[in-house]
Amino acid sequence: MKINANGTEISVMGNIIDENAYISLTDIAKKKNSEDPRIVVSNWMSSYSTIDFLATWERLYNPDFNRMEFQTVRSEPGRLIMTPKQWIERMSAIGIVSQAGRYGGTYAHPDIAFEFASWISPEFKLYIIKDYQRLKQEEARRLEIGWDTKRELSKINYRIHTDAIKEFLITPELTTQEINYQYASEADILNMALFGKTAKQFRDESGNKRKNMRDFASVEQLIVLVNLESMNADMIRQNIPASERLQKLRSVAYYQLRSLENSNSAARLKQSIQQRIEKH
Repeated sequence: MKINANGTEISVMGNIIDENAYISLTDIAKKKNSEDPRIVVSNWMSSYSTIDFLATWERLYNPDFNRMEFQTVRSEPGRLIMTPKQWIERMSAIGIVSQAGRYGGTYAHPDIAFEFASWISPEFKLYIIKDYQRLKQEEARRLEIGWDTKRELSKINYRIHTDAIKEFLITPELTTQEINYQYASEADILNMALFGKTAKQFRDESGNKRKNMRDFASVEQLIVLVNLESMNADMIRQNIPASERLQKLRSVAYYQLRSLENSNSAARLKQSIQQRIEKH
C-alpha cells in the first residue's frame, strides 16, 4: 500500500485496519533529501525531544522497553547521536522497525511517522494524514465487500439444512428456548466437524462475544460447509444420531478440505471473489 501525500508516494506495510500498519520514514525523509534520506531520519532522532517522545510511546505500548538503557543514553554527556538501528537494538523498541529487501528502509508506527512528518513540514504531515485516512476507509470497504461475498456463499444450502431440522427434529411440545437450542446444536455439529470447536468456544477464545467464526472462514472452508449442510440434512431425514453424524461429517470435511487445497476450481473461485473485492 502507498500513501500519496500531494504527489509524494509513501509506502505502508502491515494491517492498516487494526492500527498495526507501519509507515516508511525513509519515504517521508525523501521530501527533504531524496539522495540520502537516512541522514534525515538520523538527524531527527539525534534530538533529546525526539527520543523523549519515542520513549514515551514505547512506555505506553511496549512492556519490554529497556528503560534503564534509555536513562543511560539520556544522561550521557556530549552530543546525542542516534540511528534507527541503535534505537531498536539498545531500547528493544517496537515503534520503529528496519526492513530489508526490495521494500527496505525505516518504518514507524503512524503515531511516530506523523510526528516525524511534522518535523519535516506541518503541511506535509496533513497531506500524509489525509491520504492515510483514505487508505483506511478503502481497506475497510474492501473487507466489508469480501465479508458479504463469503456470507452469500455460506447461505447456499442453509435453507435445506434448517428445513430438515424443522421437519424432523422440531416437535410441537418443544418450547421456544428448546427450539432455538436445537438449531444451535445442529449448527455446532457442523462447526465441530469443520472447525473443531463450537461457536461458544470460538467466542471465548477470541474474547469477543459478537464474533462469528464463519465470518473468518476461508473460501475452501465455506465450500465444504455448503456440502456439510446438505449431507447433515440428509442424515437428519434418515434419523441418524447426532454423534454418528458428527463423526461422518468430520471425516468428509477433512477429505474435502485436502482435496480443495489442490483444486483449480477452488483457486478460480478465490480469484473471482478477490477480483470482485478489488473492483469495489
